[in-house]
Amino acid sequence: MDIFRFLEENGIAYERCDHPAVFTCEEADRLVPAMEGAKIKNLFVRDKKGRRHFLVVVGYEKIVDLKSLSSLLGLSSLTMASPDRLKRYLGVHPGSVTILAVINDTEKKVEVVFDRALWHSQSFLCHPLINTSTLAISKHGIQRFLELTGHEVIVWTCPHREENAVRS
Repeated sequence: MDIFRFLEENGIAYERCDHPAVFTCEEADRLVPAMEGAKIKNLFVRDKKGRRHFLVVVGYEKIVDLKSLSSLLGLSSLTMASPDRLKRYLGVHPGSVTILAVINDTEKKVEVVFDRALWHSQSFLCHPLINTSTLAISKHGIQRFLELTGHEVIVWTCPHREENAVRS
């Protein structure tokens, strides 16, 4: 799928910045020039039995508490999905997880969860299915994109831990 053609054909405006490959939020801070938009982190997780899959989108500074999030979603537990599942469901490799990857989820198996604090942003920074570019897309553009791909957004306050908190 040519994500740029899809965005252009559907009137979704974006600003593009190419850069060296980034695999973490810290690398993105160092290597991606400043752009207007909320910096986001995307986690691809699954339930214990692998029946439900979620793309959790939060501010890049948050450390998501998966145990609390699983309770919020009414599940016994959530765990990070494997690279194989990531490729199968979203068509991307680790380091390239992005909200735009739901374009590859044609069977609508992935549920999209946005953190409420982040959802109030006017625009978002995201990868275009590869981690060597970053796009700035307006909230309206992301909403349109999700509508076109048939993905409903669940907006919740995602539970998180403080970075210095003791892990159990």
